Amino acid sequence: MTNKIYNVLSIAGTDPSGGAGIQADLKTFSALGVYGAAVITAIVAQNTQGVQFISEISSFCLEKQLDSVLSDIHIDSVKIGMLHRPQIIHVIAEKLIEYPIPWIILDPVMMAKNGSRLLDKEAVVLIREMLLPLVSILTPNLQEAAILLGCNIAQNEIQMCQQGRQILDLGCKAVVMKGGHLPGSLSPDWLITPNQEWCFSATRVNTLHTHGTGCTLSAALAAKRPYYEDWSQTLKFSKEWLHQALSHTRNLSVGKGIGPVHHFYEWW
Repeated sequence: MTNKIYNVLSIAGTDPSGGAGIQADLKTFSALGVYGAAVITAIVAQNTQGVQFISEISSFCLEKQLDSVLSDIHIDSVKIGMLHRPQIIHVIAEKLIEYPIPWIILDPVMMAKNGSRLLDKEAVVLIREMLLPLVSILTPNLQEAAILLGCNIAQNEIQMCQQGRQILDLGCKAVVMKGGHLPGSLSPDWLITPNQEWCFSATRVNTLHTHGTGCTLSAALAAKRPYYEDWSQTLKFSKEWLHQALSHTRNLSVGKGIGPVHHFYEWW
């Protein structure tokens, strides 16, 4: 580990309620001691009860945001979240080639907690064809993995691992198959690389307040990967930290629906 403060970029949509998207990513970066920058892909009207409206950012605006950050700041890792439209994916893929970044974490945000679809079918195809070959690690939940592969949702850990290996075949270098939606008292995540598979399992936290969990985990991976030797160490830390953030949600009182995790449980 080093005392260096790394620069980490989030490319994602917004959440005015503060629990997910860009806002959750910046909270995660701050809580974990890295400098956070942010490029917005969509203005999203959402809260703890769901997504109400999405206002698109133009491709030109996105390109200028990326150029502003990447031409000026050395970015050590990037977390990519909500992409929404094919044109957005084109721009991001082109800029990742123009400005190489050591660690690229993609959280394929496709569905809101209330079931709202956040990514159209053409965008899914472009993620497979343009982005995955550039990605260091992908962090899909079971539903997102099934959408990417065009198959049924995995019902157990064996199927999770099978689908994870199929995703590797699409070009990304590693995948975290998140098993939080499986039934049972444990929440298993499988880290799958071309050479090895690891299971990171934790006792399921008894809370309804899981808004922004996926955003927060992928942001934690982006924040901590420059500090660790490999993805297994990075995921171990990130999952343990997120477990504590979920365990302290009772200290927050945010919204009427599915509340956020407590990013600053160590400080407040």
